[in-house]
Amino acid sequence: MNFDYSLAFAKELDHADPLAGLRNDFLFPKQNGEPFIYLCGNSLGLQPKAAREVLEQQMANWENLAVEGWFEGESPWMFYHKELKSLMAPIVGASPLEVCPMNTLTVNLHLLMVSFYKPQLGSFKIIMEAGAFPSDQYAIESQVRFHGYDPAEAIIEVSPRAGEYTLRTEDIVAQIAEAGAEIALVLFGGVNYFTGQWFDMEAITKAGHAVGAKVGFDLAHAAGNVPLKLHDWKVDFACWCSYKYQNSGPGGISGIFVHEKHFGDKGMNRFAGWWGYQEEQRFKMEKGFVPEAGADGWQVSCTQVMPMALYHASLKIFQKAGFMEALRAKSETLTAYLIFVVNQVNIELEYTQFKVITPDEAADRGAQVSIIAKDKGKEIFQQLVAHNVLGDWREPNVIRLSPVPLYNSFEDVFKTGELMLKISKEILL
Repeated sequence: MNFDYSLAFAKELDHADPLAGLRNDFLFPKQNGEPFIYLCGNSLGLQPKAAREVLEQQMANWENLAVEGWFEGESPWMFYHKELKSLMAPIVGASPLEVCPMNTLTVNLHLLMVSFYKPQLGSFKIIMEAGAFPSDQYAIESQVRFHGYDPAEAIIEVSPRAGEYTLRTEDIVAQIAEAGAEIALVLFGGVNYFTGQWFDMEAITKAGHAVGAKVGFDLAHAAGNVPLKLHDWKVDFACWCSYKYQNSGPGGISGIFVHEKHFGDKGMNRFAGWWGYQEEQRFKMEKGFVPEAGADGWQVSCTQVMPMALYHASLKIFQKAGFMEALRAKSETLTAYLIFVVNQVNIELEYTQFKVITPDEAADRGAQVSIIAKDKGKEIFQQLVAHNVLGDWREPNVIRLSPVPLYNSFEDVFKTGELMLKISKEILL
């Protein structure tokens, strides 16, 4: 598509957008009585208008039913997670049996590594992206140490080439092949939090399986952002938070995926709890853990009703949007337009003040554009916030802007560019 740098053009794109009305399903924060242009969904999604209603309904259930709420009412708590599973599955390309809402992200990462990281003599290494989100780094380091290995020897990090900011798929695949049978686990993010790069998850999975390793993904920045086909790609496991692109609220519940090919493995390690026990026999209170079928068998603690209700409210909006296909089409255009606008700002400034480090190819990025600010970046970012544009800042010099197709508009993008230009002229020229 050929873009035009004008407010009229941005409004034309919004007028033609079949998803534009979804914006009305969300609440925007305000400053000085005016709503923010909110471009921080990669950190915390906006509040769905339905969130308060679903919470109040669950509060009423607690008030009126108390303990009977586990089995009584329109949506008994004992089975409430099943309503979410059918809505989660299309977002990650799975069957409902392969997904489950539970716990929080890094807790789930640890629980899944118990099952899928099985180091042994000659095959104990984990390969991951350099610059992964710190929580992943800490989880992997601690798992390696728990098994008695030195992280310096057991963890292989794949780094970008000199002078580059993102990883090349061929380099990832080559390093997996080079380490070969020494690798017990390949564990990558789906989308890198810093650059916004969407990794070729299918190619990484094939490469890992080719050397006999298990393959898993942290989808914190991918689930609800990019279209996923975890089942078809034969990914072994994955987990994600739901408070970024899936708008479930701060600290919202996590989700897990386990490929059905592993359901028949009776010898698989797992940390068990009562809620993961076979549902029909659970209240017999017997010794000897018998897991519930599918991903539900990885549950440890009981259903977190309030966080699930918030997640449910957002998932219904995804269902209204037709899940990921239409959202992805808009997302590709939104990010392309944002990159175009940033480049136009540089043209107006007559030098490259802003360098986009997110991949140019739409297939290699999610709903995020990361921008290096050459001069006085933090001051420019702070002025953007002061003028009601809310993205986020990453040291030492990166502004991350995330135009989310559920609630951001092309006008948002254009106005952000205009403010970047105005502020940069005031500060730099």
